[in-house]
Amino acid sequence: MKEKRTGFATRMGAIAATVGSAVGLGNIWRFPYQAGDNGGGAYILVYLICIVLLGIPIMMSEFIIGRSTHKNMKGAVEQLTPGSPFKFFAYIGVLGALLICGYYSVVCGWVIEYLWSSASGSLLEYEPEQFSQIFKTFISSPDRCVLWTILFLVLNFLVLSRGIQKGVERMANIMMPLLFALLIIFCVNSLMLPGSMKGMDFLFSVNFEKLGWEGVVDAMGQAFMSLSLGVTCLITYSS
Repeated sequence: MKEKRTGFATRMGAIAATVGSAVGLGNIWRFPYQAGDNGGGAYILVYLICIVLLGIPIMMSEFIIGRSTHKNMKGAVEQLTPGSPFKFFAYIGVLGALLICGYYSVVCGWVIEYLWSSASGSLLEYEPEQFSQIFKTFISSPDRCVLWTILFLVLNFLVLSRGIQKGVERMANIMMPLLFALLIIFCVNSLMLPGSMKGMDFLFSVNFEKLGWEGVVDAMGQAFMSLSLGVTCLITYSS
């Protein structure tokens, strides 16, 4: 008898996990300065156009593939195109996810370092202009970077080892509402800081002269990253 594929217990859990795969450091940390450096509102406009014309159709396609096959990327491609060379695209998607995981694991290690420093109160000893040097000192210390990266990987292993419902879904239901609550707090606090309007102008003022083709390509890449397209996440979750 064919073994039934494990699924999410609730619709909200599936949505939280899917959103969690897309909403992360790439949008919170990278997007604002990329947009500001590439024309602000002009970059955002191109980004939104890419989302509508490319992102949403591809996202829906990945959902349909996962829901119809109930298999991961490799199994879905093999079922839909048996004997076709297109199955090698599955391996490209898995490789892309692996490379992204390697990048994000290091960055998330940095985040844990800053969480620890914030919780211990050690960051209160420094002035704002010193933080750049603090970061440079931290990333130049291989032992500290490797330690926090390993800790991040261990935490992820513990979550994944508990499966979809008790691991991924449970953590998504906790972490995603917490993330949005923190974002609201950060946004309100940022707008109350001196010079906040200069930051808003940097991010949203429309300047097509600063955009250029490189900015257009970057906006398209940001659209794909924002929706976790092409890296097997959506197909796997929807399966």
